[in-house]
Amino acid sequence: MSLRVAVLMGGPSEEREISLSTGSAVVKACKSNGFETVEFSFHHDIESLRDALQEVDVVFNALHGGIGENGEIQAWMDQNEIKYTGSGSKASALCMDKAKSKEIARRLGMRTPDWELLASSRDKPCLALPFVVKPNDQGSTVGLSVVREISEIEPAIHEAFNHGHTALTETYIHGRELTVTILGNKGYPIVEIKPSHELYDYECKYTPGLSHYVCPAEIPDELAENIQKDTETIFRELDCSVYGRADYLLDENGQYYFLEVNTLPGMTATSLVPKSVNAAGMSFEKLIKSIIDLSI
Repeated sequence: MSLRVAVLMGGPSEEREISLSTGSAVVKACKSNGFETVEFSFHHDIESLRDALQEVDVVFNALHGGIGENGEIQAWMDQNEIKYTGSGSKASALCMDKAKSKEIARRLGMRTPDWELLASSRDKPCLALPFVVKPNDQGSTVGLSVVREISEIEPAIHEAFNHGHTALTETYIHGRELTVTILGNKGYPIVEIKPSHELYDYECKYTPGLSHYVCPAEIPDELAENIQKDTETIFRELDCSVYGRADYLLDENGQYYFLEVNTLPGMTATSLVPKSVNAAGMSFEKLIKSIIDLSI
């Protein structure tokens, strides 16, 4: 009897359309693997899916952002004894809170840009310009701005609070954008992202042709190994499991800075995790099967 897999996608977050793209790709891969596959797209009423989700062997969580990534859906599935892919509720909530994950990274001795957490849009940041302003609890660079002038501070803060409950200001680091995939607690080849915009923003992430990717990244072997080891360490310390992705900046002096861990990275045509494992000889179908195997 083939494994019964439900692919959960959509949801109420601002990343809904990306989730639907990820879900569609995962459904296709599950069917290619011979799994008995059903897809569930929802907006708000997850309770209406409870009985159906309890009937499958595992739920592939293809949600992005919001309740799908902040631990709420994971806690709900735990309560209803539903198996699912990826990290649990505690790790998901911790990684969605960028300030808390940065605190843990710094405690481990990892470099991370200086930051401040703003609880209100009336709070005044104290960091020297330039700095980045972004929601503390969003993904896909939603609501992110680079502030270079004093006149840009207030609009940037309001933009961040339009998309999140708290905001993070972070010292701007000019450098190369690197990302590391973790699968089964092992770091995979590093991807360097070369966006056509100043930053790897939402448009560059999801519009084919707006970013160029180099994998493995053209950096010294020792540096790559150090970044991978740090990624494996922070992944464990944040209590993450199965798979994820960690993002870094590499400055002109060869110093790398931890930014965040993404517990539900995208699986779209432009996504980074498939590029990374492909460089290690793993197909997209094998990646999806590995995620499911590690989750059950």
